[in-house]
Parts: sequence; structure tokens; C-alpha cells
Amino acid sequence: MYGEPALPPDFVSLPYANPDAPKGGKIVLGEVGSFDSLNPHILKGTPPWQLRFLAYESLMGRSYDEPFTLYGVLAESIEVGPNREWVEFTLRPEAKFSDGSPVTVEDVMWSYETLGTKGHGRYRGFWAKVDSMEQTGERSVRFIFNEDNRELALLAGMRPILKKAQWDGVDFENSGLDVVPITSAPYQITDYEPGRFVELTRDPDYWGKDVPFKVGTDNLDTIRMEFFADATAHFEAFKAGVITSLRETNVETWNSQYDFPAVRNGDIVKSEIGHQRPTGIYGFVMNTRRELFADWRVRDAMLHVFNFEYINDVQTGGVQPRITSYYSNSELGMRDGPAEGKVRELLEPFADALLPGALEGYSLPVADGTVRNRANTAQALDLMAEAGYTIEDGVMTSPEGEPVTFEILIRQGQTDNVSIAEIFSTSLKRLGIDATVVMVDSAQFEDRTKSYDFDMAYYERGLSLSPGNEQYLYWGAAGVDTPGTGNWMGMNSPAADAMIGEMLTADSHDDFVSAVRALDRVLTTGRYVIPIMYRYDLSRIAHAKQLKYPEKLPVYGDWLGFQPDVWWWEE
Repeated sequence: MYGEPALPPDFVSLPYANPDAPKGGKIVLGEVGSFDSLNPHILKGTPPWQLRFLAYESLMGRSYDEPFTLYGVLAESIEVGPNREWVEFTLRPEAKFSDGSPVTVEDVMWSYETLGTKGHGRYRGFWAKVDSMEQTGERSVRFIFNEDNRELALLAGMRPILKKAQWDGVDFENSGLDVVPITSAPYQITDYEPGRFVELTRDPDYWGKDVPFKVGTDNLDTIRMEFFADATAHFEAFKAGVITSLRETNVETWNSQYDFPAVRNGDIVKSEIGHQRPTGIYGFVMNTRRELFADWRVRDAMLHVFNFEYINDVQTGGVQPRITSYYSNSELGMRDGPAEGKVRELLEPFADALLPGALEGYSLPVADGTVRNRANTAQALDLMAEAGYTIEDGVMTSPEGEPVTFEILIRQGQTDNVSIAEIFSTSLKRLGIDATVVMVDSAQFEDRTKSYDFDMAYYERGLSLSPGNEQYLYWGAAGVDTPGTGNWMGMNSPAADAMIGEMLTADSHDDFVSAVRALDRVLTTGRYVIPIMYRYDLSRIAHAKQLKYPEKLPVYGDWLGFQPDVWWWEE
């Protein structure tokens, strides 16, 4: 995106991959929930999320040691126009699907058009920015863009490539378990039972094993994903050896419950893996499509009522920090105090529409750590009164005289989040607000959040050091009405859209950082999400002692492309 790639054209492997890693072995991962689809590219159904990354290859691959650099995978070469107004890829002649057939330009063009018109919402934003797509040679395809957007040349290399012939006569948008994908990746689905497990097997004759980007990766012969009804069953399965690797997100649990025999005798290893990436946002999102949460003062009141310091003490012994903004923990995060310099320059044209704190400086409410949280509760009552809400006979009522009630939607099995929501619900009762915690299974949770059919819901949005066009999908105004986007909160902010635009057209790294810091201010002061503790300051992975990973870690740490990609099995 800016400057030169870190690796030379003749690089041997990614810097965080071990080119001498042995091949073989098996990793068994656990997931809380279920699945009813093997197609991760459409809105319908709930697939195992890993299939997007394990079962498909793309023209280029991302190095997780560089925020904004791609290297060739299916593509052997890349050309761009002088102003990045077009990009052209040439396919490797040896690239093949798992059935032995070649990956062709026809497959590439079909994949892009199909995903862009019938696929999940994550693919449609890019396709809308493609003016034309044309075959320019036997193995070459060119994309011409309809807007000035430096990132599009990179995004064009990052779509999964599907085999066109497999989908002839098949309803792509409504497929589920009926089609086992033919892949261009080293792993194929070799066994599955709906809702129970999926098993993938490595092809020893995988066409790309000598491509530099792939050397030292895909070392495990078998990747199996087991599904469990709840977190307790998941953990017990790990203790029993049914699964061989588990990420722990609760520090208190990590410190107190990982002393079972397999850990004590060394069969299970506890690894802590650091990183330099943003926190992202994890917490309870408020749906501004609902009248209650359309008023920012109500949302601010919710932030004051949420007794984080007490909850953190109960949940983790107070040892985990809170997420303070969407891009905190990184150079992209908003800085303390008033907006200054380029950040202020970008935000000032929207001063009249920005919420308090965006320009002046903002930090989340801090509770006193007691159960009653008196000062913040009083502030919340004042905010509700400013928004026209009153208390009658101990019940908070709306300006129309209706009792204030809402649901907090949580996916079944997320016991920690249920506990947090129940403490929050108890705090809300002191304001005369009745908030009901509702648990639904994975399929219902997916359906309701895709269609924005909720009041408040548990929300996770991981963010990277290379934010780009996907930010429109997360926070863009189009997501207010378009189902399936990341804009669960329903925000419609011209300032946010403008900051994303500035980010995408920045000519220097400094301008890019300023635009993201400005966006972070708009998002955080929008008061859309009640952030919880930062569970991913370190990745805490307990795993079988035979499972190894390289000493050299990428700047992203334990992120996509790390486990299982660069792990190996060593007897």
C-alpha cells in the first residue's frame, strides 16, 4: 500500500513460517455452537467460520508481519496502472483445484461476479467499485475500477476462487450441506456430520506446496473441528483430550482452572502469544434502528449504568484491561485529550454533527467498583431525563408513557457474556428499566443479527492494522438497511463515511494513521457499543505438547494465518 514490500521477489518463506517444519499430525479444535452449511460465502446458513480460510485459495495472500502487503498465491505476477486505476493478475500455470483440473481465468471471473452479486455482503462492496473485468491473456485477468481508491488493487487479489463447473445448475445462494467444495487449497473436507464435526485432510500433492508464500505452512495432515453445546462441555472435552488446542479468553480461568493432570505432567502446554494489533470492539451493541437507542443520551446512560469495574473484578479478578476505543492498543487508536493536527482538520467540517467528546476528548465512564455504582447511576438518570424519560412508580417510562424494556441477545453457550449481561440487567433495574437476557442457538443468533432483529446484542468486531474498504461494511450508511453487514448498530454517520474515504485515498502512512484515528473518535464517541474487558491482550492457547509454532511471531500474533497455518506436529 505504501512503499516497498519487506520481502524480496526471491523470498523463501514468510518470516514467521518454519520452512523446515515437518509434515504430519493432527489438530482438533473446538467450537461452541453448531453449523448447517458448508458454504461460507453466502448469507444463508451458519458454516464453520474457518472454511473461508482453510478451504479456498485466493490470487494473493496477506503477510501478517506487514499491515498492508500481499504476495502471490494463485497469481504469479501482478501489474497495476500508474494511479492504481486498474490491476492485472496472471495465474500460475501449475495452479489446480483439488480434483486435478486447472484454475482458469474463467473460474476467477465467475467467482468474482458470483460473489459480488450473490455472495455474502462482505464481497459486494468491492464488486460495486469494479467498472469492468476482462480477460487479457490465456492466464491473465484485469479489473478496472470506477473510483479513486488505492486499496482496491489489493482487495482484488483477496477473493476466494471457486470452481465454476461445480456450481453449474446449483442454486449458489441457497446451497448448504449439499455441496462439498472442490478447492484450490491444500485442505479438502473429507468427513463431516451436520452440527457435530468437520474434518479436513491435507493433500500431499497440493499444487502450491513450493510457492514461497506457502512454504512452511499447512503442515498438519488433519484439521478437525468439533462442535459443543456450551463452553463447559467444550472445556471438559479439552481436559479429556478430545480436542488438542483451546484458546482461553478469561485470565482468571487461565490462572485458576488449568491445573488439571495433563497440564501438571506436561502433556498440555500453556502458551502466551503477544501481538501489536488493535483491540477491536467487543461488548454489547445498541441497535439505533430501535427508537430507544436512537437517542445518543440513552446510549450514554447505558454506558454509565454498565458497572465495568465491578464486573471485571467478578469475572477476572480485575486483571484484564478494558477496551477503550475500537483501535486502542495500536498506533491507529485515538489519542487522549482534544483532537489535534490532521485529525482535527479532518473532523472539523463535521463539528455540528459530532457527538460530545469527538473534538474535545473522550473517555469511557469509570465506576467506583462498588455494586451500587452511585455516581454513574445518578448521571445515567440525568441523561435519561434529558432525553425525555421519567420514572413513575419506580418504572422508567418513555416520552410516550410506555415502560422501558428491551432484550439483550446472546448466542447460546457464551456463559461469560450471559453473566456480564445479568449483572448489567440488575444494575438497570435501579433505573426502573427491565432488560431481559435472551439466549438463542447459533442459527437463530445469526438470523436475527443478520436482519438486525434485536435491541441489544453481544457484538464482536476484530480490527486489523490495515483497515480499508471493509470499514464501509462495518460502519457505512448502506448497512442501515442492507442485511448481513457488520453495521449492527445501524449508525448513519457522514463523518464516519468521510473518514473511511480519507483513509482509502491517503497518499502517505501519516495521513492514513490520522484518518483512522479520526474514525476511531467518531465510532467511540458515537456510544454505539458498551465495551467489555480486553480478552485478547495476549492469546492464551493451551495445546498438546506435540503441537509447535515458530519462535518468530508476526506483528499480528495469534491471528488469521497463525493457527493452524504455521503450526506443526512434532513427536
